[in-house]
Amino acid sequence: MQEFNITWIDIAVVVIYLFASRAIPLWLNRGTKSDTGGFFLGGRNFVWPMIGFSLFATNMSGASFVGMAGAGYSSGIAVYSYEWIAAVALVIFIFILLPFYLRSGVFTMPEFLERRFDSRSRYIFAGMLIFLSIFLDCAGALYAGGLVIQTLFPNIDLWMGVLVLTILAGIMSFFGGLGAVVISDTIQACVLLIGATMVFIAGLYAIPSWEAMVQAAPENGMSIIRPIDDPSLPWPGLFGVLIIGIYFWANNQLIVQRTLGAKTLDHGRWGSIFAGFLKLTSLFLMILPGLMALTLYPDLKTPDLAFPTIAFDLLPIVLRGIVLAALIAAITSTVDSILNSVSTMVTMDFVKPLRPQTSDAALVRIGQMTTVVIMVIVVLWAPQIIHFPSLWSYFQSILAYVTPPVVAIFFVGILWRGATPTGAFAAFVGAWGSAFWDFSPFRSEVWWTFISFIPPACCSSSVLR
Repeated sequence: MQEFNITWIDIAVVVIYLFASRAIPLWLNRGTKSDTGGFFLGGRNFVWPMIGFSLFATNMSGASFVGMAGAGYSSGIAVYSYEWIAAVALVIFIFILLPFYLRSGVFTMPEFLERRFDSRSRYIFAGMLIFLSIFLDCAGALYAGGLVIQTLFPNIDLWMGVLVLTILAGIMSFFGGLGAVVISDTIQACVLLIGATMVFIAGLYAIPSWEAMVQAAPENGMSIIRPIDDPSLPWPGLFGVLIIGIYFWANNQLIVQRTLGAKTLDHGRWGSIFAGFLKLTSLFLMILPGLMALTLYPDLKTPDLAFPTIAFDLLPIVLRGIVLAALIAAITSTVDSILNSVSTMVTMDFVKPLRPQTSDAALVRIGQMTTVVIMVIVVLWAPQIIHFPSLWSYFQSILAYVTPPVVAIFFVGILWRGATPTGAFAAFVGAWGSAFWDFSPFRSEVWWTFISFIPPACCSSSVLR
């Protein structure tokens, strides 16, 4: 295994960062989380820079650093399509969906679906998001983060790295709610951008020339749009990427919750546009360092070593500590956001509707206890992913089936009065049925999206109540 020289000075930088990134948000957010609006939506008082930085930090996990640089090392810059398409999805989100979300005054996306359709859609969508958030998003981020820590510190077991990261993320969600999480994300996004920029600049100075990097790139490695016979991402696949991108940025509680806490619609829009701009920088900050690593180290054992190799070989002491802090920032900002998102859905989509007499203070306590329960689940589950590669791959493939119908339900429900509660429920049932139907003929995301528009097109219904 590649060895990375991490000194006590680098570790000291990380420790100082970890303390500051927890203490500052909790102190700044003191006294604003006593009710459900304060704990779950930060008092609906977020301004656009905080929203933009939080969206960016939540999306960028430690796996983004390692995975994007690794993709750049192995296949070139085609992976950038996932980033620029995210910016397109955010533009669609702010003009079509966000005004309806904020006007409705809801806490969660499932609650919005109940306003438009009925409680069946709320419960099935909430259950779907909670399941995917815990066993895919949160466990996956912690698993990837644990592997990063194990790569840098080989003597640390995977489960120990997962446990430490979970506790670091859980502190923010448990004690501070969404307000502290967003403040923390703002700090961590800045550290992330600083660390990635330093690696890019160091790599740029280390390579012989830009032409040398281009020559070292794989075939078609400098092309973002690939031909139809490309094995990794042919251009028709971009339509499927856009569909999943719209789900992630416009329908997923994890992301949308930040904009639900916006001070005004304009702040929500500006913050989303700012996040889209930050996403566009990933070509330089995360993907091109992989090609630089290919130019400098063409014989790495695995592409995933590209980012840590270029970072810890080229940067001096202290700066390496900042990069390590950026990696931890990327991991924990994703996890604390997921913990807060899931606790919000459990509390506001299940507990409050079923027990409407529950006080705000009790709902906040339930949200905190839910965070603890989720932490225990993901700590137990995340390390097991390494033993079940086929199961993990299958879980990931579920997204290709369940997300297009969700996009259809939201868009048809908002744009057409004729969409009915039964149609929306049928689309959800069809989504999960196709996910578990191993020989489904509707494997194409684009085709399945077209089919998923049919169930909501039944009879007539009033628009958002």
